[in-house]
Amino acid sequence: MRFRKFRSRRQRPRWRKFLDFCLAIVVFAGAAFIAARMEHFAAPDISGAMRVVDGDSLALGTRRLRLKGIDAPELKQVCRKGGEAYGCGFEAASFLRGLVGNHEVTCKGEGMDRYGRDLVRCTAAGVDLNQTMVRSGHAVAFGDYRIAEADARSEQAGLWAGEFDLPKQWRAVHGGLNEDFHTGLSSLMAIARRLFGV
Repeated sequence: MRFRKFRSRRQRPRWRKFLDFCLAIVVFAGAAFIAARMEHFAAPDISGAMRVVDGDSLALGTRRLRLKGIDAPELKQVCRKGGEAYGCGFEAASFLRGLVGNHEVTCKGEGMDRYGRDLVRCTAAGVDLNQTMVRSGHAVAFGDYRIAEADARSEQAGLWAGEFDLPKQWRAVHGGLNEDFHTGLSSLMAIARRLFGV
C-alpha cells in the first residue's frame, strides 16, 4: 500500500511576492541598460577610403580599425630571410597598402578590442583583406584563419620563408600593446571593461 505524503501549500507572504516583483524589475532594467550600452559600443559596418596604419590596422578619419583574427608584425619589427635582416613590419604594411590601393574598403564590425578599436573583417575590390594578409604570409592567425596560415606556412610565403618572432611576443619584449586573441569572449570582455570602467 502506497501513501502519499501530504504537503501543505503555504502561500508566500505578500512582502515576499512584492520583493520578487521588485527584483524582477531591477534585473529587467539592468539587462535593458546593458543591452543599450552594448549597442553603443558595438562596431557598426564601416565603408570608405581608408588609410593603412600598419599591417593589421586601418583608419577612417580618427577612427581606428583592427583587422580581426590576424596579427601582423609591428612597423619597427625586423625579421630574417636568407640570413639577412629586413623590415617585416614595414613590408606587411606596404602589402596591405597595395591591397587597399585607391579602392573603397568595406568592413563588417565584430566587436571591440580592449583598446577601444573596432574589430573588423574588411574587403577591398572583392578581396578579403584579413584572410589575404595571413594567406600571403604577411600576418599570422590570431584567433582565426588557421587554414590560411597553414597554407602560407607550407608554401613558405612571406614571414614563413625566414625567421621571425610572433608579433605578440615581439610586443611583449619591446613594450607594445598586450593584445588578447580575437575571440567572441575577448570582445565581450572589452565591452564589459568599457561599460563598467574596469
